[in-house]
Amino acid sequence: MHIRFFQSLLLAGIMLFPAVSIAQDAAVTVAPPELPVYEQPQCPGDGYIWTPGYWAWDGEYYWVPGTWVMAPQPGYLWTPGYWGWGDGGYFFNEGYWGMSVGFYGGINYGFGYFGNGYEGGRWENGHFFYNTAVNRVDGNFRNVYNTRVNENNNRVSFNGGRGGVNARATAGEEAAAHGAHIGPVSAQTQHAYAARNNPQQKYSANHGAPATTATARPNTAVHPKELPPARANVSKTGNAKQDQKNLNEQNKVIAKQNQQRQQLQQKQDKEHAQLTKQKAAPARMQQVERQHAQQTQNMHQAHTQQMQQVQQRQSAGGGGGHAGGGRGR
Repeated sequence: MHIRFFQSLLLAGIMLFPAVSIAQDAAVTVAPPELPVYEQPQCPGDGYIWTPGYWAWDGEYYWVPGTWVMAPQPGYLWTPGYWGWGDGGYFFNEGYWGMSVGFYGGINYGFGYFGNGYEGGRWENGHFFYNTAVNRVDGNFRNVYNTRVNENNNRVSFNGGRGGVNARATAGEEAAAHGAHIGPVSAQTQHAYAARNNPQQKYSANHGAPATTATARPNTAVHPKELPPARANVSKTGNAKQDQKNLNEQNKVIAKQNQQRQQLQQKQDKEHAQLTKQKAAPARMQQVERQHAQQTQNMHQAHTQQMQQVQQRQSAGGGGGHAGGGRGR
């Protein structure tokens, strides 16, 4: 079943540097493009949740393909990020994982994300049940149901301002944002970074029709040198000294993680050199590459979780709100 879809989201202001100052507040003055129309790839397996594709920003817009992502834990759902107008520009409100779906600007990303809540599936007794009316799953999936949902063809990709979606968060959606949640998992940040480095995903090259609109699984790194640079993300507490203290703590964690990345990269480079010297068979080279990919993913996942724990602790202790703001609400 091929289901047509449109969506977009913007990672404007993603700070891709080893150590940065307080979370970026610079506005993007150009409105995000319309959401492209595309088909959803088939779900690769049980427990994967659809995460909408989006237009990200790095001096210009580029498309991050929609993809299926394994939920970080049973019961967690994805709240897509959204662009909102405010303070003279467009600001991105980052998406997050939590027990319920929060506000995502009223944007119609499709495939169950029609502007409010999520109609693509639900958790029951530790298993995710897929709504086949809006998701592509094969006949081997047992946890399915079919509930038709009324869709609209609105492809506007931002909230508020001239031409933007006019929607505001409900009390329940606000509660989801301020409740227990975590940011994007490591596979999502790697997926976005791969899109950023692909010239064909830039709006200047594709004019709103990206070469790759969606993937069955996230595009992830094989070696540490291909990972997105680690970044600090400090929620503002209103106390400059506390904010600086939190920033310093995160930067120390980042410095240690960068050291571990370098050590793993050196180890993998040494193994590559040995195999080349030994003129190893292609099958052996492929086996080692798979091992390197697994090592890299394990390390990045651990680093992502470590940083999320630090940020959650700082936010709880300093009174900081949900990172991503709320502009455009």
